[in-house]
Amino acid sequence: MCDLEFGCGKDEGPSMGTRCRGFWYERLVQPCLVEMLGSALFIFIGCLSVIENGPETGLLQPALAHGLALGLVIATLGNVSGGHFNPAVSLAAVLVGGLHLTLLLPYWISQLCGGLVGAALAKAVSPEERFWNTSGAAFVTVQEPGQVAGAVVAELVLTTLLVLAVCMGAINEKTRGPLAPFSIGLSVTVDILAGGAVSGACMNPARAFGPAVMAGHWTFHWIYWLGPLLASLLVGALVRFFIGDGKTRLILKGR
Repeated sequence: MCDLEFGCGKDEGPSMGTRCRGFWYERLVQPCLVEMLGSALFIFIGCLSVIENGPETGLLQPALAHGLALGLVIATLGNVSGGHFNPAVSLAAVLVGGLHLTLLLPYWISQLCGGLVGAALAKAVSPEERFWNTSGAAFVTVQEPGQVAGAVVAELVLTTLLVLAVCMGAINEKTRGPLAPFSIGLSVTVDILAGGAVSGACMNPARAFGPAVMAGHWTFHWIYWLGPLLASLLVGALVRFFIGDGKTRLILKGR
């Protein structure tokens, strides 16, 4: 959806009205529905992986569950919406030309609603005591002000890897390929294993928002917006000015 046009051709004949309705649905409504569905499925699985995680497995179970779930929903639904399921990814996609600006807010709303649905489903199927003991699988790693700076940096760096995997693997024409869902899911797994103990390795405002609402846990919640969105701005600048292909890069273009 790099080039979204708002209109129908003048030569569509008698079926112009039907085609216009199809245009609006497939270009505007369907992608938002898919973003909500994919976010809900991803966050439901992610929440359960945290709620049902045992101490003997450490971060392995949540890391694998998040990575595999994200890779699967991207491979399944990505051709409809781009497979973002993350407000930080959608922002970066806009910055590098992979999403029209007019879809950014609808995508964000859809992803946050998906986060609420996924967290609500996780709450519905989880034992009440375990749900509340893990604050609904909201990210509770940061508990003291002294941990804030490290958590923000961790979210920034970890999300940078994730968003780079998306922008270079699925959007940048020169480097994108069929293995993008695998590489994106793997980046999430690696990030959680590496940084889960520091910040929770959320890397996704919608992933933090849904459980926070369901559990009423808002302590240091802003970290999981600030870090990922700053990472989106950083990756957008890197792709646009340095590592993007000739169509994407704004400077130092060859003839």
